[in-house]
Amino acid sequence: MNRVFFMMIMPLVMFAKVHYAKLEPYESVVLKSAVSGLITDVDLIDEGSMIDGKMIIHIDDKLDKINLKDSKLDILFLNNIVEINKDIAKGLYRNMKRQESYYKRISRLLTASKTQKDSAYSNFTSIRTQYLTTQEKIISLKKQIVDMQYKIEKLKDSIEKKSVILKNKYLYKLMVRVGDFVAPGVALAKIKDISRGKLVLFLDADELNNIDKKIVYLDGKKSPYKVDKVWRVTDEKFISSYRTKIYIDAPKEQFSKLIKVEIK
Repeated sequence: MNRVFFMMIMPLVMFAKVHYAKLEPYESVVLKSAVSGLITDVDLIDEGSMIDGKMIIHIDDKLDKINLKDSKLDILFLNNIVEINKDIAKGLYRNMKRQESYYKRISRLLTASKTQKDSAYSNFTSIRTQYLTTQEKIISLKKQIVDMQYKIEKLKDSIEKKSVILKNKYLYKLMVRVGDFVAPGVALAKIKDISRGKLVLFLDADELNNIDKKIVYLDGKKSPYKVDKVWRVTDEKFISSYRTKIYIDAPKEQFSKLIKVEIK
Protein backbone atom coordinates (compact mmCIF):
# COMPACT_ATOMS: atom_id res chain seq x y z
CA MET A 1 0.00 0.00 0.00
CA ASN A 2 2.81 2.41 0.86
CA ARG A 3 4.57 1.66 -2.41
CA VAL A 4 1.46 2.55 -4.41
CA PHE A 5 1.03 5.77 -2.49
CA PHE A 6 4.67 6.74 -3.19
CA MET A 7 4.24 6.18 -6.92
CA MET A 8 1.11 8.33 -6.92
CA ILE A 9 2.83 11.38 -5.42
CA MET A 10 5.92 11.28 -7.64
CA PRO A 11 4.31 13.26 -10.51
CA LEU A 12 3.41 15.96 -7.99
CA VAL A 13 7.01 16.25 -6.90
CA MET A 14 8.18 16.74 -10.51
CA PHE A 15 5.48 19.30 -11.24
CA ALA A 16 6.69 22.87 -11.99
CA LYS A 17 4.55 25.96 -12.14
CA VAL A 18 4.03 27.45 -15.58
CA HIS A 19 4.82 31.11 -16.04
CA TYR A 20 4.39 33.37 -19.02
CA ALA A 21 6.78 36.26 -19.55
CA LYS A 22 7.12 38.86 -22.26
CA LEU A 23 10.46 38.77 -24.04
CA GLU A 24 11.92 42.25 -23.50
CA PRO A 25 15.13 43.93 -24.67
CA TYR A 26 18.10 43.57 -22.34
CA GLU A 27 17.87 47.24 -21.39
CA SER A 28 15.52 50.15 -22.05
CA VAL A 29 16.71 53.69 -21.41
CA VAL A 30 15.27 57.18 -21.74
CA LEU A 31 18.01 59.55 -22.92
CA LYS A 32 17.78 62.95 -21.23
CA SER A 33 19.48 66.16 -22.20
CA ALA A 34 22.52 67.16 -20.17
CA VAL A 35 22.56 70.67 -21.63
CA SER A 36 20.15 73.37 -22.73
CA GLY A 37 19.64 74.65 -26.25
CA LEU A 38 17.59 74.67 -29.43
CA ILE A 39 17.07 71.40 -31.32
CA THR A 40 18.46 71.90 -34.83
CA ASP A 41 18.38 68.34 -36.20
CA VAL A 42 16.41 65.15 -35.47
CA ASP A 43 16.89 61.86 -37.33
CA LEU A 44 13.24 60.88 -37.79
CA ILE A 45 14.06 58.56 -40.70
CA ASP A 46 15.97 56.08 -38.51
CA GLU A 47 13.37 55.96 -35.75
CA GLY A 48 12.56 52.28 -35.12
CA SER A 49 15.89 50.89 -36.34
CA MET A 50 19.37 49.94 -35.14
CA ILE A 51 21.83 52.84 -35.00
CA ASP A 52 25.59 52.49 -34.81
CA GLY A 53 27.82 55.55 -34.74
CA LYS A 54 25.25 57.98 -36.12
CA MET A 55 23.97 61.25 -34.68
CA ILE A 56 20.23 61.17 -33.98
CA ILE A 57 19.77 64.58 -32.31
CA HIS A 58 21.73 67.81 -32.54
CA ILE A 59 21.39 70.79 -30.22
CA ASP A 60 22.59 74.19 -31.41
CA ASP A 61 26.29 74.59 -30.50
CA LYS A 62 27.23 77.53 -32.73
CA LEU A 63 27.92 79.97 -29.87
CA ASP A 64 29.78 77.29 -27.90
CA LYS A 65 32.13 76.71 -30.84
CA ILE A 66 32.77 80.46 -31.23
CA ASN A 67 33.39 80.73 -27.50
CA LEU A 68 35.74 77.75 -27.65
CA LYS A 69 37.75 79.28 -30.49
CA ASP A 70 38.02 82.63 -28.69
CA SER A 71 38.99 80.95 -25.42
CA LYS A 72 41.83 79.08 -27.10
CA LEU A 73 43.10 82.41 -28.48
CA ASP A 74 42.80 83.94 -25.00
CA ILE A 75 45.04 81.22 -23.59
CA LEU A 76 47.59 81.88 -26.33
CA PHE A 77 47.59 85.59 -25.50
CA LEU A 78 47.81 84.95 -21.77
CA ASN A 79 50.79 82.62 -22.25
CA ASN A 80 52.54 85.31 -24.31
CA ILE A 81 51.89 87.89 -21.60
CA VAL A 82 53.28 85.48 -18.99
CA GLU A 83 56.51 85.09 -20.99
CA ILE A 84 56.85 88.85 -21.37
CA ASN A 85 56.40 89.37 -17.63
CA LYS A 86 58.93 86.62 -16.91
CA ASP A 87 61.49 88.56 -18.95
CA ILE A 88 60.55 91.75 -17.11
CA ALA A 89 60.89 89.92 -13.78
CA LYS A 90 64.37 88.66 -14.71
CA GLY A 91 65.54 92.22 -15.48
CA LEU A 92 63.98 93.56 -12.28
CA TYR A 93 65.58 90.78 -10.25
CA ARG A 94 69.05 91.61 -11.58
CA ASN A 95 68.51 95.31 -10.89
CA MET A 96 67.15 94.52 -7.45
CA LYS A 97 70.24 92.46 -6.58
CA ARG A 98 72.56 95.22 -7.82
CA GLN A 99 70.65 97.88 -5.91
CA GLU A 100 70.62 95.67 -2.81
CA SER A 101 74.39 95.19 -3.08
CA TYR A 102 74.91 98.95 -3.54
CA TYR A 103 72.69 99.76 -0.57
CA LYS A 104 74.54 97.31 1.70
CA ARG A 105 77.88 98.69 0.59
CA ILE A 106 76.97 102.37 1.01
CA SER A 107 75.21 101.80 4.31
CA ARG A 108 78.57 100.70 5.80
CA LEU A 109 80.49 103.74 4.53
CA LEU A 110 81.03 106.38 7.17
CA THR A 111 81.66 108.94 4.46
CA ALA A 112 78.26 108.45 2.85
CA SER A 113 75.61 110.91 3.89
CA LYS A 114 72.24 109.93 5.34
CA THR A 115 70.59 111.28 2.21
CA GLN A 116 72.70 108.99 0.01
CA LYS A 117 71.91 105.99 2.22
CA ASP A 118 68.18 106.79 2.26
CA SER A 119 68.18 107.23 -1.53
CA ALA A 120 69.96 103.90 -2.03
CA TYR A 121 67.48 102.14 0.26
CA SER A 122 64.52 103.79 -1.46
CA ASN A 123 65.76 102.67 -4.88
CA PHE A 124 66.29 99.13 -3.61
CA THR A 125 62.80 98.83 -2.07
CA SER A 126 61.20 100.41 -5.14
CA ILE A 127 62.77 97.88 -7.51
CA ARG A 128 61.99 95.06 -5.08
CA THR A 129 58.33 96.15 -5.02
CA GLN A 130 58.25 96.21 -8.85
CA TYR A 131 59.78 92.74 -8.94
CA LEU A 132 57.27 91.29 -6.44
CA THR A 133 54.39 93.03 -8.26
CA THR A 134 55.50 91.44 -11.53
CA GLN A 135 55.75 88.02 -9.85
CA GLU A 136 52.25 88.49 -8.45
CA LYS A 137 51.01 89.41 -11.93
CA ILE A 138 52.55 86.23 -13.36
CA ILE A 139 50.78 84.12 -10.74
CA SER A 140 47.50 85.92 -11.50
CA LEU A 141 47.96 85.28 -15.23
CA LYS A 142 48.66 81.61 -14.61
CA LYS A 143 45.48 81.43 -12.53
CA GLN A 144 43.58 82.99 -15.46
CA ILE A 145 45.07 80.34 -17.76
CA VAL A 146 43.91 77.56 -15.43
CA ASP A 147 40.42 79.07 -15.31
CA MET A 148 40.41 79.41 -19.09
CA GLN A 149 41.50 75.78 -19.51
CA TYR A 150 38.61 74.72 -17.30
CA LYS A 151 36.26 76.86 -19.38
CA ILE A 152 37.57 75.21 -22.57
CA GLU A 153 36.99 71.72 -21.15
CA LYS A 154 33.45 72.70 -20.16
CA LEU A 155 32.79 74.05 -23.65
CA LYS A 156 34.17 70.85 -25.23
CA ASP A 157 31.95 68.78 -22.94
CA SER A 158 28.91 70.92 -23.78
CA ILE A 159 29.59 70.66 -27.53
CA GLU A 160 30.00 66.90 -27.27
CA LYS A 161 26.75 66.51 -25.32
CA LYS A 162 24.88 68.56 -27.92
CA SER A 163 25.43 65.82 -30.50
CA VAL A 164 23.56 62.68 -29.40
CA ILE A 165 25.26 59.72 -31.08
CA LEU A 166 24.09 56.13 -30.64
CA LYS A 167 26.45 53.15 -30.76
CA ASN A 168 24.85 49.81 -31.56
CA LYS A 169 21.50 50.70 -29.99
CA TYR A 170 17.90 50.47 -31.16
CA LEU A 171 16.23 53.85 -31.57
CA TYR A 172 12.75 53.14 -30.29
CA LYS A 173 11.26 56.64 -30.15
CA LEU A 174 12.32 60.26 -30.61
CA MET A 175 10.70 62.61 -28.14
CA VAL A 176 11.77 66.01 -29.53
CA ARG A 177 11.47 67.81 -32.84
CA VAL A 178 13.43 70.52 -34.67
CA GLY A 179 12.68 73.89 -33.11
CA ASP A 180 12.10 72.56 -29.60
CA PHE A 181 14.08 74.19 -26.81
CA VAL A 182 15.33 71.72 -24.22
CA ALA A 183 16.75 72.16 -20.75
CA PRO A 184 18.86 69.72 -18.72
CA GLY A 185 16.77 66.71 -17.74
CA VAL A 186 14.32 66.90 -20.67
CA ALA A 187 13.70 63.50 -22.33
CA LEU A 188 15.16 63.27 -25.83
CA ALA A 189 14.67 59.67 -26.96
CA LYS A 190 13.88 56.13 -25.88
CA ILE A 191 16.55 53.62 -26.80
CA LYS A 192 16.86 49.88 -26.28
CA ASP A 193 19.72 47.42 -26.10
CA ILE A 194 18.55 44.41 -28.13
CA SER A 195 21.89 42.59 -28.09
CA ARG A 196 20.21 40.23 -25.59
CA GLY A 197 16.75 39.56 -24.29
CA LYS A 198 15.37 39.23 -20.79
CA LEU A 199 12.43 37.50 -19.16
CA VAL A 200 11.02 38.89 -15.93
CA LEU A 201 9.26 36.35 -13.72
CA PHE A 202 7.60 36.52 -10.32
CA LEU A 203 8.30 33.33 -8.40
CA ASP A 204 6.94 31.99 -5.12
CA ALA A 205 9.34 31.37 -2.25
CA ASP A 206 9.28 27.58 -2.72
CA GLU A 207 10.33 27.98 -6.35
CA LEU A 208 13.51 29.72 -5.25
CA ASN A 209 14.83 26.66 -3.43
CA ASN A 210 18.05 25.55 -5.18
CA ILE A 211 17.18 27.95 -8.00
CA ASP A 212 20.78 27.97 -9.28
CA LYS A 213 20.61 24.22 -9.93
CA LYS A 214 17.26 24.19 -11.69
CA ILE A 215 16.78 23.96 -15.45
CA VAL A 216 14.87 26.59 -17.41
CA TYR A 217 12.41 25.35 -20.02
CA LEU A 218 11.21 27.80 -22.68
CA ASP A 219 8.04 26.92 -24.57
CA GLY A 220 8.42 23.38 -23.32
CA LYS A 221 12.03 22.97 -24.48
CA LYS A 222 15.07 22.60 -22.26
CA SER A 223 17.36 25.64 -22.47
CA PRO A 224 20.94 26.39 -21.38
CA TYR A 225 19.82 29.42 -19.41
CA LYS A 226 19.67 29.96 -15.66
CA VAL A 227 17.91 32.46 -13.45
CA ASP A 228 20.44 35.30 -13.44
CA LYS A 229 19.05 37.61 -10.80
CA VAL A 230 16.72 37.21 -7.84
CA TRP A 231 15.29 40.00 -5.70
CA ARG A 232 15.38 38.91 -2.06
CA VAL A 233 12.49 41.19 -1.11
CA THR A 234 8.96 40.47 -2.29
CA ASP A 235 7.58 42.60 -5.08
CA GLU A 236 5.53 45.71 -4.29
CA LYS A 237 2.75 44.66 -6.64
CA PHE A 238 2.88 40.87 -6.33
CA ILE A 239 3.39 40.93 -2.59
CA SER A 240 3.88 37.17 -2.15
CA SER A 241 6.26 36.74 -5.08
CA TYR A 242 9.90 37.52 -5.79
CA ARG A 243 11.05 39.29 -8.92
CA THR A 244 13.58 37.38 -11.04
CA LYS A 245 15.33 37.87 -14.38
CA ILE A 246 16.56 35.45 -17.00
CA TYR A 247 18.85 36.76 -19.74
CA ILE A 248 18.70 34.96 -23.07
CA ASP A 249 20.11 35.34 -26.57
CA ALA A 250 18.54 37.98 -28.77
CA PRO A 251 15.63 36.52 -30.75
CA LYS A 252 15.84 36.14 -34.51
CA GLU A 253 12.27 37.39 -34.73
CA GLN A 254 10.54 40.15 -32.81
CA PHE A 255 10.70 41.01 -29.13
CA SER A 256 7.59 41.36 -26.92
CA LYS A 257 6.19 37.89 -27.61
CA LEU A 258 4.94 35.77 -24.69
CA ILE A 259 7.10 32.82 -23.75
CA LYS A 260 6.05 29.92 -21.54
CA VAL A 261 8.65 29.43 -18.81
CA GLU A 262 9.05 26.46 -16.47
CA ILE A 263 11.79 26.12 -13.90
CA LYS A 264 12.38 22.62 -12.58
